[in-house]
Amino acid sequence: MFGRVKPLDAILATAEKKSLHRSLGAFQLTMLGVGAVIGTGIFVLTAEATQKAGPGMMISFIMAGFVCAVAALCYAEMSSMVPVSGSAYTYTYAVMGELMAWMVGWALILEYAVAAGAVSVGWSGYVVGLIENAFHIDIPDLLVRGPYDGGVINLPAMLIASLVTWLLVIGTKESATVNAALVAIKVTALTLFVILALPVMKMEHFEPFSPLGFGGITAAASSIFFAYVGFDAVSTAAEETKNPQRNMPIGLIGSLAICTVFYLLVAAGVIGSVGVSPILDAHGAGLEPGSRELAAQCASINDQAVVCSKEALAWTLRQIGWPQIGNLIGLAAGLALPSVILMMMFGQTRIFFVMSRDGLLPEAFSRIHPKFNTPHYITILTGIFVALFAAFFPVGLLANISNSGTLFAFAAVSIAVMVIRKTDPTRHRPFVTPALYITAPLSLIGCVYLFYGLDVKSQMLFVIWAVIGLVVYYTYSRSRSHVGRGLTEVHEDDADAPPLPVPPVE
Repeated sequence: MFGRVKPLDAILATAEKKSLHRSLGAFQLTMLGVGAVIGTGIFVLTAEATQKAGPGMMISFIMAGFVCAVAALCYAEMSSMVPVSGSAYTYTYAVMGELMAWMVGWALILEYAVAAGAVSVGWSGYVVGLIENAFHIDIPDLLVRGPYDGGVINLPAMLIASLVTWLLVIGTKESATVNAALVAIKVTALTLFVILALPVMKMEHFEPFSPLGFGGITAAASSIFFAYVGFDAVSTAAEETKNPQRNMPIGLIGSLAICTVFYLLVAAGVIGSVGVSPILDAHGAGLEPGSRELAAQCASINDQAVVCSKEALAWTLRQIGWPQIGNLIGLAAGLALPSVILMMMFGQTRIFFVMSRDGLLPEAFSRIHPKFNTPHYITILTGIFVALFAAFFPVGLLANISNSGTLFAFAAVSIAVMVIRKTDPTRHRPFVTPALYITAPLSLIGCVYLFYGLDVKSQMLFVIWAVIGLVVYYTYSRSRSHVGRGLTEVHEDDADAPPLPVPPVE
């Protein structure tokens, strides 16, 4: 089961042929992290978190940020040792063998594709709200919400997922300049929100602080975890970092600290300005976000509660007398979020590509289009699934399912970094995780705890997905694996590819 290990020396031979220039300092790393993290989660999942935890979601942000911080430190050691593409999949292959690597890769497929669907739904909420408020028209819910949310199909979400797929097939990659501009738009929009919302805050809106108890805070932390994913874009930059032992922890912890403070200010702005209270059922229990019951209750009050909004930040600003700025927030989300979908789907195809080239998935998945030089088969297949997820499922469920895959991958990396310390203690490590036997177990416990906090539906779907993965592995992949057949190639074109970033889900 753990016998088939991809030789680390073969992987590293690739990297050594083309080592990257060490140019990043602590400040650049921190800014890279802030840019990668801030985005979708805070724009979209605020309403979900308030329905689960009320004002207690302030604690949820801190909990999720802490788990990310300890996981990031484990990630950084692995990515500095194994600086090639494939992310957690490659690290696990080198340390814990093929079966675990397959399961991590399989979980990452769930993470990326489903997360891209979640962002597409989030984009749809803001753009539909912007159009309705700017042009004073009412778009029927049947066409802009999935069946769980009181509609039939979410056409705008399906459309944006299809458009991004087309861009990826023809080979459009954003330039660093465009990406920097989009990060600036997101950060400016959130800063403006904080400046306008905090002055009208009322302290009585923070009571009761935890209407659904600590279980609600945990459930919100498990969902809001989605708002932090992307931080390991920093840990994958270890090979390009000056003095990584000093600068990596500053970059990782610094970017997470800045994002957590930012998120807390935004959350305080929402809670303090309009007040948040979960919508309860007849027995006093909170209704599940994204459920038909909650959609029905929201319809009965004409969606006049932040927990009902598909564009929580824009809605809040309209309630406190800034309708035009609310529309600008919607515009900022509409402009910035497609780049996130693109990064996620690009990440998804890269994982498929690496697994296909290892023989674990059909060779067609790594076939390149003769004109566009992109893996077109797998891009189109991924795009179809993302569009279907976006069309029919609510954002909260998609975010939770994506989190289940992410938490599994992070837990695997936390174990791998402890294993390789024992099995290969002399290996050169540009970055060493501080207090590893405290940090890695904390990361592992945190990932398990947040997984436990997810709703039962998401947990069950993850288990079903894992079982399907095992069936595929034992019926197809195991017999075709290149490592199993004794073929170990070194791919030179990987050396200068950064290890696949978990894209800025944000």
